[in-house]
Amino acid sequence: MNIYKQIETEIKAASNIVITAHKSADGDSIGSSLGLLYFIEKLGKKAVICHPDKAPDFLYWLDTSAILLMEENPEDVEAEINKADLIFCLDYNAINRVGPEMQVLLEAANGKKIMIDHHLNPEEFPAITVSETTASSTSQLIVDLIEESDNLELLDKKIGTPLYLGILTDTGSFRFNSVKPRTHEVLAKLLAAGVEHHLIHEKLSDNNTETRLRLQGYAMSEKLEILYDYNVAIISLSKEELAKYQYKKGDTDSLANLVLSIKGMRAAIVFTERDGIMKISFRSKGAENPVNLLAKEHFNGGGHANASGGMSDLTVDKTLVKLKGLIPLYFSN
Repeated sequence: MNIYKQIETEIKAASNIVITAHKSADGDSIGSSLGLLYFIEKLGKKAVICHPDKAPDFLYWLDTSAILLMEENPEDVEAEINKADLIFCLDYNAINRVGPEMQVLLEAANGKKIMIDHHLNPEEFPAITVSETTASSTSQLIVDLIEESDNLELLDKKIGTPLYLGILTDTGSFRFNSVKPRTHEVLAKLLAAGVEHHLIHEKLSDNNTETRLRLQGYAMSEKLEILYDYNVAIISLSKEELAKYQYKKGDTDSLANLVLSIKGMRAAIVFTERDGIMKISFRSKGAENPVNLLAKEHFNGGGHANASGGMSDLTVDKTLVKLKGLIPLYFSN
């Protein structure tokens, strides 16, 4: 029995299924969670999605009413996880990625855990692990689950739309080197299932607010620093600067990729002061310019070679000084 047929068997045998994903939700964690939920429902079972926190506003054109949030409904999330006999761990490779509150619940949970993820170096906490680090996204792996469990006929527009979204966002609109022939094969299956890809692009692209554009304009014109000796760009934004432009979650998500589009840039780093810490986004181009080690070794983070995250408990100025001191060590060639 292949691992995906095994997962199908676990789904059909379970009485209470919970789907979890990492803190600071993105398109792939939302997309894979909803796609899996709808697939489970097509198999005649029920499930509940429990996420640590709210997704950025630009993802809320999807129906997220099935998602319970730890930050808003901790008692409900605790009850669902405690009674679950099957728990999916989507789009994260380490249990601490769900945040301290949900981590405690998951560690104490008796339900069988299934990891489906594409990040490097997965921890060994699940009973069943699907770790495909060459996959473009976790959403792509949910399509693999549907196909390899011999349920491709169940794939429809409802299941496919969030999965397309997850692949689209996690590949930077199909520009990252994580895109492989298999990625396009999966996309073709989603289109054949009725997914209206052009509408998904429109909903993601045509939803800017005035304050978001003004914040991004300020960041590019006033806060962009380029270290031309290494072709690395950095943007830092304090909590006061974010407040000035009425920052909402997701408003700075595209900044790193925008900076990376500058001709000749090897890497872009954007960090923002939120919740008392600096949240850092690392982006780079090419296998010769990985950023995951920088994130892991110095900023309590990690991720993909060309797209990683991290954090710093230093001040804005001290974080900036630290970054500038490290750039020559990682981008000297």
